[in-house]
Amino acid sequence: MIVESIEKELHEQLSKLQPAEQRRVLDFARSLKRARPKGIPGKSLLKFAGTIPLEDLKQMQAAIESDCERVDIDGW
Repeated sequence: MIVESIEKELHEQLSKLQPAEQRRVLDFARSLKRARPKGIPGKSLLKFAGTIPLEDLKQMQAAIESDCERVDIDGW
């Protein structure tokens, strides 16, 4: 179900496009439905639970806590 506000906004934006651009939007919307990954059910992954050694988990946690969510302003 499409939220009314989204549907309204889409209609407004589409009405401003040329027919060829509208076709591109339609093709893109259709591709989104086809491109959905199938995925793997979580219960089939349970066999891997507990297989990572505790020391490795601690190292991963430390790396995440020390390096994630940092911004290097000069990195761009």
